[in-house]
Amino acid sequence: MADYASLSIGGKSYDLQVIKGTTGPDVVDVRKLYGDADVFTYDPGFTSTASCESKITYIDGDAGVLLHRGYPIEQLAENSSFLEVCYLLLNGELPSASEFADFEKTITYHTMLHAQFDRFFTGFRSDAHPMAIMTGAVGALSAFYHDSINVDDPKQREISAHRLIAKMPTIAARAFKYSVGQPFVSPRNDHSYAENFLRMAFSVPAEDWKPNPVLTRAMDRIFILHADHEQNASTSTVRLAGSSGANPFACIAAGIACLWGPSHGGANEEALMMLQEIGSVENIPDYVQGVKDRKYRLMGFGHRVYKNFDPRAKVMQKTCHEVLAEIGDSDDPLLKVAMELEKVALNDPYFVDRKLYPNIDFYSGITLKAMGFPTTMFTVLFALARTVGWISQWKEMFEDPQRKIGRPRQLYTGALKRDYVPLENR
Repeated sequence: MADYASLSIGGKSYDLQVIKGTTGPDVVDVRKLYGDADVFTYDPGFTSTASCESKITYIDGDAGVLLHRGYPIEQLAENSSFLEVCYLLLNGELPSASEFADFEKTITYHTMLHAQFDRFFTGFRSDAHPMAIMTGAVGALSAFYHDSINVDDPKQREISAHRLIAKMPTIAARAFKYSVGQPFVSPRNDHSYAENFLRMAFSVPAEDWKPNPVLTRAMDRIFILHADHEQNASTSTVRLAGSSGANPFACIAAGIACLWGPSHGGANEEALMMLQEIGSVENIPDYVQGVKDRKYRLMGFGHRVYKNFDPRAKVMQKTCHEVLAEIGDSDDPLLKVAMELEKVALNDPYFVDRKLYPNIDFYSGITLKAMGFPTTMFTVLFALARTVGWISQWKEMFEDPQRKIGRPRQLYTGALKRDYVPLENR
């Protein structure tokens, strides 16, 4: 028997059904409230509103839990590969050996870009931010692959999903190469997904490029940790754009534009900039006091969703140390600042009481810098990884029979109706 919540407005009572998910908080169904009672709910930022039903990702912020299709992120990051996680997010189950072989081949053989597409990059200034290039380039894919933009065709939706996952590393690597003035490197079918991306980003024609297993695994793990994160700002943007029937390339471009914001995808870049601003271990006490005095912000600590710890941060911490040990950069002054700042934050009552623990952005910024990426590429890598989450959420939305075009309402506080006054009389 269904549970109901009773809401009293103006002396009249309304019964609202309480919907239970597999786990997590119950949800009060307010869909009929406006029609029945002529009132809206008010929820700036939609932080207490379920905008959709989803089977993809579950987060318990209080317990520090992140599940993809039921699998803990720690297990996936430790044991799986990014392409296997892509299959899981898209299809709901981990693949069999034959299913994975077919999927891997499909993605690998979609990594090439149309030959004319490379000319698109030359339209940008040489000093353009790589995220500006990504936003424009991904949106332009619909002009090159218009054979898969019929959103009502399940087969075309699948082809678009595969193309986006496959071509995003190629576009990201080209955005990087263009920003540093180096020639583009085409993908190869004999490399893994992460290995292929690193080769396209860092190899040059003047010398042979050799893959590094430690860096390849680190890159793959970073992709896994950023693959999806429930209904965050960029994912909600993709779903809202998709609700109008917009093609998948346009929707993902919208997600990239949203991710570019410093409060979302730019957090790891800001965390690294903070460490650079501190400069040395000796400056930490003054900076920490400045944080307490609200003169500075502590970037890379705490999380809007995770109230005790970020489960991705533990994996990212391990990966960070593996990369630094591999490249022989364990004495990096930024790492020393980071580790000392971590100790302070984990022991100082000011930070402990406020649950300002190191999050994934704290460690990923250091790791990506050590791997050779400039800070301008950090959010690009985030977008590359998150593409599978976006397209999985977009695909799920189109498979939902209750799909409607997004139309949030508002609390209007502007002027009441007034008559126009001619210019000469004002």
